[in-house]
Amino acid sequence: MKLGFFLFSLVFYQMILEPGIFKVEGDDHEDEFVRVRGVQLLLNGKPYYANGYNAYWLMYMASDPSQRNKVSSAFQVAANHGLSIARTWAFSDAGDNPLQYSPGSYNEDMFLGLDFVISEARKHGTKLVLSLVNNYDDFGGKKQYVEWAKTEGQSLHSEDDFFTNPLVKGFFKNHIKSVLTRRNNFTGVVYKDDPTIMAWELMNEIRCPSDHSGNTVQAWITEMASYLKSIDGNHLLEAGLEGFYGLSKNESNPNFQVGTDFIANNQIPAIDFATVHSYPDQWLPESSNEEQTLFLVRWVNDHIQDAQIIIEKPVLFAEFGVSVRNMRSESITIRDEFFNLVYSSIYSSASDGGAATGGLFWHLLAEGMNAFKDGYEVPLDENSSTATLIAQESQKLNRIRMKKFSVVNTKAKQVRN
Repeated sequence: MKLGFFLFSLVFYQMILEPGIFKVEGDDHEDEFVRVRGVQLLLNGKPYYANGYNAYWLMYMASDPSQRNKVSSAFQVAANHGLSIARTWAFSDAGDNPLQYSPGSYNEDMFLGLDFVISEARKHGTKLVLSLVNNYDDFGGKKQYVEWAKTEGQSLHSEDDFFTNPLVKGFFKNHIKSVLTRRNNFTGVVYKDDPTIMAWELMNEIRCPSDHSGNTVQAWITEMASYLKSIDGNHLLEAGLEGFYGLSKNESNPNFQVGTDFIANNQIPAIDFATVHSYPDQWLPESSNEEQTLFLVRWVNDHIQDAQIIIEKPVLFAEFGVSVRNMRSESITIRDEFFNLVYSSIYSSASDGGAATGGLFWHLLAEGMNAFKDGYEVPLDENSSTATLIAQESQKLNRIRMKKFSVVNTKAKQVRN
């Protein structure tokens, strides 16, 4: 049994490393922006389903020219596994070697790193989701914006003042404009005009625990989404939600509230698609693996159904993972089962033309990045069972694209004739 799986894996890896194995007919000129129609994403007018990953460190690593090979290597190994969407940070506020030293004052070396990331993504046929600020203290986040306002005399008492204070909101709008209007030094293309970028994300994992009603977050997303779209009408926009429901459907959440509302927040007109994160091992740490699995199945399927029927927009599973740190010997098997459950739900929905458009696992590292390991990393270059599972999902979603492209192409020919 194990030998048979090994032989299958070897053959499958040989297949995915062949040039063009994940190429879709008609994608020779993937130079258009990803669009939305109903509950589907479109690329070049054709339904777009894609498998992807998170690599938050790309800009940071690319800011050092001697480390840029790690960025190129990550894009290449990901492309070899059919992964065509990468989500990463377009923020780093204050602290050591940041992107933004202070409001409006930028580190050109770090911005050049982001330029390089976008350029390399383009070379490898990868679309990017770029997040604009962090909910957490890591890389500065909303707390840093509040601290900046305090130094200018604002009397603020909570990180959640980020969402309501006019000066703080002005700081963040300035960052949005600075990023969107940046001209890439490698490609010469202004970010807001570059189709390599699939979407902007307002904040990584928006949370406002001081207002469980969700009104504060609703108002902030509405304002910031409108502002961003006034600058950039080309790209898609998502809020950066984990998927936690509001008070009207609180029973579907794990045992806490974060002040967001998956349904209401994603119904804001300027938000183009919904996002969901999935970490049962973090959210239900005292529960058994079986209980966490049952939660995961409900969580994923409920969000697909709500995106399809209530929100009527696509949904991207923008983060999911399970830590193998401090687990028993079967931890890889548990992770594979977790990935398979998420992938199966996405594939089932996509096969029926549903709202699920893809999944981005957390997270991908390049070789030689041991210091970045957190237990959730997936080493694609080690020919692991998880890597094979990821490549299989890429191939399955690619077949759906090919099938739907063929149907659309045939109808177009019939109309012309």
